[in-house]
Amino acid sequence: MSTLPTAADLAIFSLAAQHPLTRGWVDDPTRLALLTEEHAFDLQLATDLDLARQRAEFLDVGQPPEAFLNRWEEVGPDLGAMLSIRFEGLDREKPFVDASVTSRPLTAADLPVLMTTGLDVFGAFRPGRLRIWSAAPMDRWTAEVPGARPDRRVLAEPLRELQECKVPDDLTLRPTRDLTHYADAVTAYAAVDAEHPSHVGQARIMDEDDLREVIEAGTMFDVIWRDQWSGYVGALPKPKHGLPTYSIQEMLLAPHARGHGLGPHLSILLARALPDGGRVLLGTIHGENRGARGAALRAGRHDVGGWTWVPLPT
Repeated sequence: MSTLPTAADLAIFSLAAQHPLTRGWVDDPTRLALLTEEHAFDLQLATDLDLARQRAEFLDVGQPPEAFLNRWEEVGPDLGAMLSIRFEGLDREKPFVDASVTSRPLTAADLPVLMTTGLDVFGAFRPGRLRIWSAAPMDRWTAEVPGARPDRRVLAEPLRELQECKVPDDLTLRPTRDLTHYADAVTAYAAVDAEHPSHVGQARIMDEDDLREVIEAGTMFDVIWRDQWSGYVGALPKPKHGLPTYSIQEMLLAPHARGHGLGPHLSILLARALPDGGRVLLGTIHGENRGARGAALRAGRHDVGGWTWVPLPT
């Protein structure tokens, strides 16, 4: 393992990899400070053996605690990478190598040596995939890298830019007070999953404890369409990608409200309902979830990057 960079170093690397559009939303000093806070956890995961021991005990895949530590590796003469072992959905059968930060933006030419390094470091876990971050368009990676598939994409826009858009008069929000409609939301997800089987791996209902957290924050809302409960939207104020954001936690339409062109308006209504404070409305959507991604784009949110899965040789 090479010498670990500082959190401030990781912030500089990370800022260089962000989408150019987002560089105009927040000044660089503010963003670097936020990124430094975010990447401090990457360093904790590289040095904290107690935390590594907890992960090893929880996942119980036959590897020692030190094997769970993040690693900073000099992949090439001009490329370093923070690599970690992760498990998709905490499924022991789905280990993958995550390249969470790289010292410069990645290109397709970097992947062979990055893949080899990931297997050298974490091969004992038998990872099936490598996950990378890039601000490049989603289809660039799938076109240039054999077997590459999109993971989640980041769609964002400053609240102030969304608030002035028009919405139907019969579509409104009201604060969510309790879990009265949680069962309805579960049913709504099940209906979408049944209609679109791939949706199961792309989005899922938030659990009750997470929903309570957003309710208590005062930023969870019932969607009301034609005087009927028709879904949920909610967000929490937390920095993401060095941006002061409201991070979308839930955005759901009930079956009776689907197919009426209402999806794009949910982002706009949520932007209006949240205190602005110069924040950005940001949410992640699976790249293959065309309906949700299209609705976000039509609302005025921009695709500013995301993660891509790259298969590793077995």
